[in-house]
Amino acid sequence: MSTEISSAHDGAAQPNKTQPNNKKRRSFMLHILVAAILVAAIVFGAWYVLEARWYEGTDDAYVNGNIVQITPQITGTVVSIGADDGDFIKQGDALVTLDKADADVALENAAANLANTVRKVRGLYSTVSGAQADVAVRQTAVQKAKADYNRRVTLASSGAISAEELSHALDTLTSAESSLTTAEQQLQTNKVLVDATVVTSHPDVKAAAAQYRAAYLTEVRTIMVAPVTGYVARRSVQVGQRVQPGAALMAVVPLHAIWTHANFKETQLTNMRIGQPVEVTSDVYGHAVKYNGRVLELGVGTGGAFALLPAQNATGNWIKIVQRIPVRVVFTDPRQLDQHPLRIGMSMKAEVNLHDQSGLMLAQKVPAQVAFSTDVFQQQLAHADERVAQIIHENMAGSAN
Repeated sequence: MSTEISSAHDGAAQPNKTQPNNKKRRSFMLHILVAAILVAAIVFGAWYVLEARWYEGTDDAYVNGNIVQITPQITGTVVSIGADDGDFIKQGDALVTLDKADADVALENAAANLANTVRKVRGLYSTVSGAQADVAVRQTAVQKAKADYNRRVTLASSGAISAEELSHALDTLTSAESSLTTAEQQLQTNKVLVDATVVTSHPDVKAAAAQYRAAYLTEVRTIMVAPVTGYVARRSVQVGQRVQPGAALMAVVPLHAIWTHANFKETQLTNMRIGQPVEVTSDVYGHAVKYNGRVLELGVGTGGAFALLPAQNATGNWIKIVQRIPVRVVFTDPRQLDQHPLRIGMSMKAEVNLHDQSGLMLAQKVPAQVAFSTDVFQQQLAHADERVAQIIHENMAGSAN
């Protein structure tokens, strides 16, 4: 009996010994947790002060670029298509060809009109020469009639001739003077048509040459060429289709001239400046591939400000939300785009380094050069000018002008 009481007393005493140990253990763990939180807070604070606050990032970004539309400048029927969606084409490559029959006929008619006009203008110069000769003849006739009249006046005073003969001489002189006046007026009229010009600079020839150039352009424009080097997208044209000027037939996207539109919250733009470096990643390649870029411009308005129905209103139901401003980021290393190409509309992530704040928030000068251009259309009239000169020369045979 005493043994049982002793055992019960030992069992009751044992929990009393372990309870202080558990309290000490819990207190120790709590201190460790608090210390860990403090260390984490200090590390986070130091990281934010020294590093994180100098960066602003967003995943609301996408690839943007120039989408060059291929549109006809004349009406015509499509007879061939030179490229399809996804094809790589170079500047100047033929993309769409229209039927040339009508254009060829119009060009031949314009060439014939130019040749005929050159010959007519040459005739005007010949008319002037003929009128000058006629004036010279009339002047000689006037001088002869005047000399005859003067002789008869002397003879009439001595009674050697009759008064009737003297009257006939006067009539002859008057008629010769009238014919001379008419010839001089005709010469002046003909000279006005060619004065201070040669055949090539005559207004009629220049008008006919302009008509030929217009017909030549129409014939050239039956072949639509690529304005830039890039990739074909959104082809909608079909063979046999009757197209009208301005209709979108396909597009060419130059993937080496793309950029990223990153939409930052307005609260993130405080320290953002033009020219700051940007690290860009894409969803398709992940963080393993990083693109180098820089801030080219900060948008001049939010997306909502340019919407068809802006959210700002005075009806009393305004709800303030943080707006986003588009920031244009250009790629600084084209080789990265060669190794890991991007496409229009791809999702991107952008992180701007804010350490250098010496740049501007808005551009202060106009661009020094054209941002995007093509010279593929500049030589279209070169061959037309050569052909105009040839036609004029062929129809100037024997002319000094």
